[in-house]
Formats: sequence, structure tokens, C-alpha cells
Amino acid sequence: MSIQIIKDKCVGCGLCLGVCPLGAITLVDKKAVIDLDKCTLCGACVSSCKFSAIKILRQVVIKDDLSSYKGVWVFAEQREGVIAPVAFELLAKAKQLAGDLGTYVGAVFLGYNITAVAQELIYRGADKVFVVDSPVLENYIAENYTSVIVDLVNKYKPEAILAGATTTGRSLVSRIAVTLYTGLTADCTGLDVDKEKKIIVQTRPAFGGNIMAQIISPNFRPQMATVRHKVMPEAESDSSRTGEIIKEAFDESKQDKRLKFLDFIKETIATVNLAEADIIVSGGRGMQSVDNFKLIEELAAVLGAAVGSSRACVDSGWIPYSHQVGQTGRTVCPKVYIACGISGQIQHLVGMQSSKIIIAINKDPDAPIFKVANYGIVGDVLKILPLLTKKLKEMHEFKITSNV
Repeated sequence: MSIQIIKDKCVGCGLCLGVCPLGAITLVDKKAVIDLDKCTLCGACVSSCKFSAIKILRQVVIKDDLSSYKGVWVFAEQREGVIAPVAFELLAKAKQLAGDLGTYVGAVFLGYNITAVAQELIYRGADKVFVVDSPVLENYIAENYTSVIVDLVNKYKPEAILAGATTTGRSLVSRIAVTLYTGLTADCTGLDVDKEKKIIVQTRPAFGGNIMAQIISPNFRPQMATVRHKVMPEAESDSSRTGEIIKEAFDESKQDKRLKFLDFIKETIATVNLAEADIIVSGGRGMQSVDNFKLIEELAAVLGAAVGSSRACVDSGWIPYSHQVGQTGRTVCPKVYIACGISGQIQHLVGMQSSKIIIAINKDPDAPIFKVANYGIVGDVLKILPLLTKKLKEMHEFKITSNV
């Protein structure tokens, strides 16, 4: 895009100078002049001009007939031949979307010595699996993966591509979207179909989680989105399902030889993995201090649970960021989520409200967390947690004694 002053219409009134947030406009010989190095094309000056003397010029890209695009694709992320669980979540959602759109579910599977594993994607809901098996793709390098998927899109023309909002997914699909000149919605928490317009409605938190924005891409294909892990249920494996495995060759001439994979250093997790935990005990600002946060850890130890937290605890230095649950942290979906001293602001709820059972402990009976909780305890969390931990220890000891 670019911006233009129509000299014949500009009267030098100066209204645009007052609304420009960056001070990018000056008057020269009673005509507005825009400093393009400062201008961000926000459009404030356009709406302020009473004489229509300012225009933002937008590049028009003519796409093919959109009706030629068919299929809802899922990028099936894998490492060392093990498919990431988020891919199975996306396959379940893709099946629903494809049903509403009257099309098929596709999975894109890249790697080395992975063809035998591709059948699992069919069992989980894919109708077609596009496999590119090459030594060059054994380890994830964004530029090589982008090149492969862009070629597949140009050849098969899917109408939508979904990927997990993981480190890999985020770095990959942004490159694909830019290359294909199409839209991308990041960190979605919901996907649906506008059945009248036959387009995907992508929902994600916006403005610090204060609203849930619905975003569409009506004029470009494929429609693209990354989706948070654990906000959707996984597709069940059905070994009776059949589908088509389509093998494509990697064009080695497109390998980006500027990059070389050296090593992958795995994160060492000494405790329960937060994203995969069945039970999570989380603490919030109501815990009051880092010393009191030990009450959270003691309860989690008794339950064999992971320890989570709100952003306030991380910002206060009580616990590392890797334990943060919420919009700017992890999205989790455990069987049981125990929120201790957490008020329940929307930023936190986004990350845990899909938990199967939510138990809230808070001294404020009007705390928002109680609106999503299945069970609530109104009281001082610092007094309740020691009692709860003690009781659970007694029950555990009684069970062991009874078994003996």
C-alpha cells in the first residue's frame, strides 16, 4: 500500500496535521506533505480530510476462481516420527469444518522415514495424506518446509490450512501465508463455518483478551489459521477408516543450502508436563507471596499434578514462565484444574476454561472464576490448602494401609 496527497484538492487547512499520531505530515507552500519514512498508513489523516485530498492506494491481487479451492488441510507436525497431539486435535476440527463445507480432510506430513506412520492420520480423520519423505526434511528447517508446502498448495489448491500454534507451526505458516499472499489468523481458540457464505470464521482473543474477535478471509485462499494446543478435543483413532496416501517427491533444487541443522536440545522437565497433565493445581495473586506458593506445590505433589500459575505470579518472580496458564502462557485442558487464589480474568480463562472439571478457591464470592467453575470454595486459600493437602495425604495413607 501507499499514500498520496491530491494537490488540486488540498487547501492546506491543516486538519490532517493534528490527527497524525506520528507527526508525519507538514505543510509546504500551503499543501500537505507526508514523510513516508514516518507514515504507517494508519488512515487517520484520510478520515479527517474534508476535501478527500488524501488517498491510501491498495494493491489489488487477482486470485484464481475461489471455487476451485477444495479441502481442509492440517499440517501434521512431527518430531522423530512421533506426530504431535495438536495434529489430532486439528483433524477432529477439520472433519467438522469439511463436513460443513462439503469437502475432504487433508493432512500434510513432512519428514524422513515417516510413510509408515502416515496411516495413523487416516485413522484419526484424514481422507488424504500428502506425504513428502526425504532426508532433507528429517529435521525442521522453516525455509525447506515452506517451499514444499507452497508447491503442494499450488498443485492441489486447498481452501484452508490449519496448524498448531506451536513454535514450529507459528514460524512455518506465517512464511507460507506471505508467499501465497493470503490471510492468516494466529492463536485461534475457535473455528466455525459461515454456512451461508461458505467461509471459515476464525475466533481469537484480542485487545488483551477483553474481546473475542471473529476474523474471516473472504477473498483469498487458502484460509489459514494456527490453533492453540488443548483448546479442542483429539480425534479418536478408528482403524477401520480408509483413505488415500499421496506421495510427493522433494525437489532438491529448492533446498535452502544456506542453512544446516546442527542439533536439537530437548528441554529437561523434572516435574509433570503442564500441557499433558491430567491434574493441574494453579496459584494466583491470592497466594500473596513466593513462600505461600509452596502450598500449591505440596498439594500438587500429593495429587501427582502439575503446577500452574497466573501471569501475576510469573511477573512477581514466584515461578518460571513455563508454568504460566493463560492467553500469554500455556493453554491446558486437564481432567481437573484447581484454581487457588485466581480471580479469573479473561486472559487466564482463555488458557484453562476447556478443562473437564474446574475447582476454584477464592475468598471473593463474586470472583469471575466461579462463573466457569464446576465446584467452588469461598474462603481463605492460605487456610484451605493446608487442610485439603492434609486430608488427601490421610486418604492416600489409608488406601495404602487398606491394600496391605
